[in-house]
Amino acid sequence: MHTKEKPYACDICQKPYFKSSDLITHLRTHSKDKPYACEICNKKFSRSAHLTRHLRVHTKEKPFACDICQKRLSDRYNLTQHLRTHTNEKPYACDFCNKTFSRRSSLMNHLRTHTGEKPYLCDICNKTFSQRFHLNRHLGTHTNEKPYACDICQKAFSERSNLTQHLRTHKKEKPYACDICPSAFSARFNLNRHLMTHTNEKPYACDICQRPFSEQSNLTQHLRTHTKEKPFACDFCNKTFSRRSSLTKHLQTHTGEKPYACDFCDKTFSQRSLLEWHCYGHIQGRNQLYVTNVIKHFLVSQL
Repeated sequence: MHTKEKPYACDICQKPYFKSSDLITHLRTHSKDKPYACEICNKKFSRSAHLTRHLRVHTKEKPFACDICQKRLSDRYNLTQHLRTHTNEKPYACDFCNKTFSRRSSLMNHLRTHTGEKPYLCDICNKTFSQRFHLNRHLGTHTNEKPYACDICQKAFSERSNLTQHLRTHKKEKPYACDICPSAFSARFNLNRHLMTHTNEKPYACDICQRPFSEQSNLTQHLRTHTKEKPFACDFCNKTFSRRSSLTKHLQTHTGEKPYACDFCDKTFSQRSLLEWHCYGHIQGRNQLYVTNVIKHFLVSQL
């Protein structure tokens, strides 16, 4: 006879478990203990199953196959997610607005647009964030410490994960593949963002005008159109901007930096859009030259 009793409870949050092993695993979420280390890249994990799944990033092993299209996946979770691209299943529903999602993580992000919950706290300035990723990125603005340097180009990063992602730009490695189209990405975050172009999920809604967005960063940018906030200031002239990209573009008017070089004539530009317009002129010119030579050849052949 089986009982539903869960005799093993966490002393910190009182969550109960059937097995003592499950309680031990849970306690690591409080202690941040990660005893399972990858022998290849030294990344650490709290569960042996997570280490096993991670190792397949290195070995490229994909033991799980889709019965419908035979695409192979590295773990059962990704296979489950992939199957929903065939079935269009969205099992995760919002209790507030009944919007449905194919991924639990998308639902959790969406719920915070209703609750306003920001569970990730900065220990330095007490600013809170709705996602851990945004907190980690924010912490780098306080310390400016960048202990992880690229061996190839010496660019430094505040987080090891950012260095790992950067190294893929040198190796042209893109381990995160879209299950729906042939696109592949160097970072999981970029894959998750891309997937929303297929599902049309927009879990982030503006509290003021209810306009929805597929990414938190786009919502943040949009909110500044309401608040008129311009948090990015120029160190040279104190001009402020609502977008970091606008500040970066503006700084080049002071530094004279022109990082975008033309492959045709080596001319450099401060903005990518100016380079693209310039290259278009080369292409049009070459097409015109080709047409002129064809006409000349035709006229000569008629003599």
